Amino acid sequence: MKRFKYIQTSGLVLATAFFCLTACEGFLKEDPQDRIAQDRFYQTAEDATAAVNSVYSNLGSTSSGPEGIYHSTTWIAAGLASDEMINKQEGAIANDQLATFSWNAENGSVSTLWRIHYKTITLANIAIERIPPINMDETLKSRLVNEAKFLRALAYFNLVRMFGNVPLLIKEDEPLNPEVSDVNAIYTQIISDLQAAEALPLDGEIQEGRATSGAAKALLAKVYLTRKDFQNASAKALEVIQSNKYALWENFADAFKHPNRNGKEALFSVSFGDGGGSISFWEFGQFNVRLLPPELSKEIAGIRNTQGWQAATKDLYDSFSEQDERKKVTFLTEFVNDKGTTIKLKDIYIQKYWDRTAEPYAGDSQQDFPVIRYSDVLLTYAEAQAEIGNTAVANQYVNLVRKRANLAEVNLAGGTALKEEILDQRRKEFVAEGHRWYDLVRTGTLEAKVQKAKSITVKPIYELFPLPQRERDVNQKLPQNPGY
Repeated sequence: MKRFKYIQTSGLVLATAFFCLTACEGFLKEDPQDRIAQDRFYQTAEDATAAVNSVYSNLGSTSSGPEGIYHSTTWIAAGLASDEMINKQEGAIANDQLATFSWNAENGSVSTLWRIHYKTITLANIAIERIPPINMDETLKSRLVNEAKFLRALAYFNLVRMFGNVPLLIKEDEPLNPEVSDVNAIYTQIISDLQAAEALPLDGEIQEGRATSGAAKALLAKVYLTRKDFQNASAKALEVIQSNKYALWENFADAFKHPNRNGKEALFSVSFGDGGGSISFWEFGQFNVRLLPPELSKEIAGIRNTQGWQAATKDLYDSFSEQDERKKVTFLTEFVNDKGTTIKLKDIYIQKYWDRTAEPYAGDSQQDFPVIRYSDVLLTYAEAQAEIGNTAVANQYVNLVRKRANLAEVNLAGGTALKEEILDQRRKEFVAEGHRWYDLVRTGTLEAKVQKAKSITVKPIYELFPLPQRERDVNQKLPQNPGY
């Protein structure tokens, strides 16, 4: 069963969708045909579960419009607005602007980022408010509310980093035209939500794909790192490490193999297609469509819908040594066609999401989107330890990531060299995973890195995105970030 409710709050056109979802062969699917009245909803444990499932569905779904947070725009924007990606999609002006640091408040992708995050927040707010009065098992009730709080915190963490001061909406009913809240207030809410989510079950004690205690602690560590609270960032990352629930796969490529979806390296992922037994909602991922070259579909029979809309910068590709195992896993520069001819590509494409055994036809993918991997936790801990001055520990943990990549260990003194090494490992480890713009802004290196990779002078205003003009036209209480 499925219920739609459309709300306009402060020009945030927030479409809220509630799905009564049933389990099928270990994962959840929607039935978009059945609909029930709102006054008959929020009465049973099944209704509560459906309300929270609707929040998860909006992480990847497009069926309820416009798209899910991790369907494409969020991670594509973070790659284009950095030294990581270039845009090859003809006619996609918004993406051209992101890649060349020429966007403004009218940019369509920026507007989409705002809408999809607030839609998720609205869904989470309703679940958090409507579930507690339901007469149901108290343990399940608490778990579902805390899952919704985790998802709300995740959405606000993206929003506050992208836009700075934004409306802080935490109730189902909010003012029609809310004012923005201070960044500190938003982070206080994020931390509060994640601290509540720390009470979630451990990984392995809950359906795959759902938020866990480990995911909450890992995200909290990233929040503290962004806030430059390095002691707390270290403490939370170390809790995840010492839980012994997670580990790196022996080979980097294994992190992106279908049989390993939601495996030991995944703290939180968004599943597509069949979900591999995890919570999933219909749609296929866009990874292969966007990142694999169109030549594949033309030169190899059976391969379809590889558009190559985004590609890697040459600077990114050249930053990898030949010894780095991640280079051959991450990039595609040539291939052999059906005639046995080697096709050399004009651009450098990203192939790491393509499991050729599981998805030989490429195109639409059932691959997971990795929101938080264990290597992120290790490098978060290394960065926080480096900032505190514990250089030996920082070297130890960055070397865990280097070793898996077949690179020699480093033993760097504190200061710039060690921090640069950690940032460099993040660059190579998380290609096309939606981290790069955030990392460069957090470390104050956006201008220098983009200048080197793209020969573009980046103005300081691009360390934030503008509040979408369409939102400000509706709600005149919304200010604009400086320079836009």
